[in-house]
Amino acid sequence: MSNKKVTSLEVAKLAGVSQSAVSRVFTPGASSSKKTNDLVRKAADELGYRPNVLARSLITGKSRIIGLVVAYLDNYFYPEALELLSSALQKKGYHVLVFMAAKTAGNIDDIVDEILDYQVDGIIAASVAMSSDLASRCGAAGVPVVLFNRSQDDKRLSAVTSDNILGGQKVAEFLIAAGHKKIGYIAGWEGASTQRDREKGFEEELSRNGLIIFSREVGNFNSDEARQAARKMFSAEKIPDAVFVANDDMAFAVMDVIRFELGLKIPEDVSVVGYDDVPVASWPAYNLTTVRQPANRMVAETVSILIDSIENKSNEPRRIVIDGPLIIRGSSKISDK
Repeated sequence: MSNKKVTSLEVAKLAGVSQSAVSRVFTPGASSSKKTNDLVRKAADELGYRPNVLARSLITGKSRIIGLVVAYLDNYFYPEALELLSSALQKKGYHVLVFMAAKTAGNIDDIVDEILDYQVDGIIAASVAMSSDLASRCGAAGVPVVLFNRSQDDKRLSAVTSDNILGGQKVAEFLIAAGHKKIGYIAGWEGASTQRDREKGFEEELSRNGLIIFSREVGNFNSDEARQAARKMFSAEKIPDAVFVANDDMAFAVMDVIRFELGLKIPEDVSVVGYDDVPVASWPAYNLTTVRQPANRMVAETVSILIDSIENKSNEPRRIVIDGPLIIRGSSKISDK
């Protein structure tokens, strides 16, 4: 079997078209007639031709690769978001390289050199942050960055999040309306803007109603730590009659401890509310009341900002905050009013 690589010129000769026509057929976003497209692809299939993406990137200066950095793949929200991001970017003619970051590293500085070595056209940082120095380096390299489900104070960076402050307010308002007075909170990783904003909105709404957080523990967006937090909170002499957990992944662990280790009933003894509305939240085993993160809309905005930055050289940072509804299920009491 020959290892000789088939060239675009050979495809062009067999198809009876120009070499530039072959190039257009295999260039994402380029236009070609249906007749030309059919002729070229038929010839390519016969010859076993595949375009050399790396060679094209050297000519165009564009790799059509997006670096996607994520830290929390054990949280059901992120595999779903990653799939949506990958699909949306592929439709735009881009491919995704996934890079894993440490969950509590605070930022992705330690892996950015590896990301930039791949000559990526852009970076999506999902649930991770960037230092000011790193933002400057990416800017100097002409690589746009969009933060997904995370924001930070650096005004040079675009970010897309759900409205975490409003989400926290909705949870507090709902629990207060149901008659709860002793409302606990299990926090995520305290270095995350999502955690900070959810707690801020929650605490502000409690305060407006003359209440404070009755009991607080930290679960660090980790199931094992959330279980420990639940054991400590609900083994105390005085326990909450409701708890807001900073994401669904932790809320599932908290519910398991409350029901199966401590013998309490949900929602009769304790109402539980989460945040994200991942698919498992609707399962009968959990039936979790939670704030829905509008993943489809968040992904669409993220991709729109990034592609605009790459293809139209837009360097105007954008901050998009999207409201998500409170989804009421059986894990919480509801108001009789």
